[in-house]
Amino acid sequence: MKIEISPLEKGAEKAYGTAVIIDVFRAFSLEAWLFAKGAEKIYTIGNEADAYALKEKYPQAVLIGERHGKILPGFDFGNSPSSLGCYDFSGKTILHTTTNGTQGIAAAAHAKHILVVSLVNAKATAAMAKSWQEDITIVPMGWEGRETEEDQLCADYLKALLENRKFPDLKKQAEDLRYSEGKKFFDPKQQDVFPEGDFAMCIEPDIFDFAMEVKQEGKWLVCRKKSISSLI
Repeated sequence: MKIEISPLEKGAEKAYGTAVIIDVFRAFSLEAWLFAKGAEKIYTIGNEADAYALKEKYPQAVLIGERHGKILPGFDFGNSPSSLGCYDFSGKTILHTTTNGTQGIAAAAHAKHILVVSLVNAKATAAMAKSWQEDITIVPMGWEGRETEEDQLCADYLKALLENRKFPDLKKQAEDLRYSEGKKFFDPKQQDVFPEGDFAMCIEPDIFDFAMEVKQEGKWLVCRKKSISSLI
C-alpha cells in the first residue's frame, strides 16, 4: 500500500485508489460538525450555480457555502462552524460549496474512494482509509491555490497514523497555527468572515470518531458519515 502526500487540486487530479481530501480551515471541519449535529447527508458542490439550482429542487435543504471566505448571497450559513450555534440539523440535507475543499472532491475523479477530513476526525479517517488496503493519496487543499500550514499539518499527521508512527506535539502544533494561517481568526477586522470561535472548532484533534465518505449519487457527489466502530 503506497501512501503519498500530493497537494492542491493537481494532487487530487492524480489520486487513484483512495483520495483523502483535507480542508481544516474550514470546509471539512464544518462538515464534521454538521454530522455531529445530526445532518443526514451533504451534497458537496463545486459550482455555486449548481448549489442554487439544487436549493430550488430541494427547498428544505440547508444551503451552506462561501467564496473567498464570505457567505454567498441567499445562503443560510457561511463556512463557519461557530455560526451553526444551537441549530438542529437532525435529518437535514446540506448543500455545501466552498472555495477549496469541495473543489478538491470534484477534482478527484479518478479515485475509487474519496474521504474528506480535518484534524477533528483524522484518526477515524486513517482507520477507514487503511481498511480498504489501497494506495492512498493525501491531498491538503490549501487556500486559493497555495499550500497552507494547517492542511499540511493534518496531512503529516494522517501519514504518520497510516504508517503507525508516533506524531509528537500535535496539539501544540495545532494551537500554534494561530500565528500562521490561523491568525485571521484573531484579526478584529475579519471577525465577520473568520470569527475567532471557528479556530478552536477546527484545530482540536480527533474529537469525532467517524469518517466522511463521498460517493457519486446520480450526477451529484454526496458525503455521508461513516462509522468506524467495526474497524476498532
